[in-house]
Amino acid sequence: MTTPLTMKKPLIVIFAAIILDAVGIGLIFPILPSLLKELTQTDDVAPLIGTMAALYAVMQFVFAPVLGALSDRIGRRPVLLLSLGGAAINYLFLAFASNLWMLFAGRAIAGLTSANLAVATAYITDISPEEKRARRFGLFNAMFGIGFIVGPVLGGILGDHGLRLPFIAAAILNACNLLLALFVLPESRIPGREKIDLAALNPLRPLRWAFSSKGLMPIVVLFLTFSATGEACSTCWALWGSDAFHWNGLWIGLSLGAFGVCQALAQVFLPGPAVRRLGERATILTGVAGACVGLVVMAFATEGWMIFAIMPVFVLGGIGAPALQSFATRQVDETQQGQFQGVLASAVSLASIASPLGFSSFYFVFRQEWPGAIWLSVVAVYLVAVPLVLFLRFGRRAEG
Repeated sequence: MTTPLTMKKPLIVIFAAIILDAVGIGLIFPILPSLLKELTQTDDVAPLIGTMAALYAVMQFVFAPVLGALSDRIGRRPVLLLSLGGAAINYLFLAFASNLWMLFAGRAIAGLTSANLAVATAYITDISPEEKRARRFGLFNAMFGIGFIVGPVLGGILGDHGLRLPFIAAAILNACNLLLALFVLPESRIPGREKIDLAALNPLRPLRWAFSSKGLMPIVVLFLTFSATGEACSTCWALWGSDAFHWNGLWIGLSLGAFGVCQALAQVFLPGPAVRRLGERATILTGVAGACVGLVVMAFATEGWMIFAIMPVFVLGGIGAPALQSFATRQVDETQQGQFQGVLASAVSLASIASPLGFSSFYFVFRQEWPGAIWLSVVAVYLVAVPLVLFLRFGRRAEG
């Protein structure tokens, strides 16, 4: 018999894995320029930073469906254990990288192992009744946000004492999480008895499967759209804060920290009650409306304090994603959850490859005349999603 206590243990392990994935992403930001300068003996490292970011995202894009489909066939637990072990080894590899190619190889492996987010999402789906999924996916996103805040801070503090220390710390944390998962994490579903079809592990096959389904394609496009809007903030926030309000590093950090705290609180406490009272469609649309109101205010803001004042409304945008995730889990049966979550993770990765280039290009077009114009472009992207949300058939499984 499953008790609340035994149910909490797997969630703790899964959430710890999510936090560590996010920490790993953010950890390298403060130290990467210095590390690249050390390895290349040059100051012109901006192209290398962009290439490494794209490589990380490409590996996620390719391998998220593969790990998800593999977890459908052999179980979630072995795939998670394999990815956690791979992450620990990868960070040790990065800690002792002595050549540029080793650093690139390490980031490629990091992108591969971080594709386990799709498996973690499928695991949460397996152990969560439908009425609890929106809340738990809100916690999922909040844990990722917390890790993304902790990662750069940890990287910056440890990096001041040694450029390789952050990687050693990440390796130790992942090794601890691996041991925790090994001894505490049970399997969430009984894998099928069918043999592993190597053709099913083709990364393009799950994508073709999703886009060939009229019911699944709009969901994938929505995930891509919402992920793209998030990339706009990470790409342009610091530039915009400096250009529009002459913020220094401290104020940019405080604004991002305040945003992260508000976002985490919103995703922990609001998605579950919102879905119960409003339903999934209205919750998603409420999130879009909150984000758009906040973005419009940001676009026309003339004082920095206005950004902090509108932040509680702006972060309402975060309640839509857990509701959409909860709806998405009902569109396929349990034998395809990993594969579908892998496809959705690929959509997120695709957004992280293309969106920074698009939004940064748009920003530099209007930078001199109106830096805040970037946020109206994000509103335009959000508005593209509204018709898709209105036409989704909530309460029904997608037809292939």
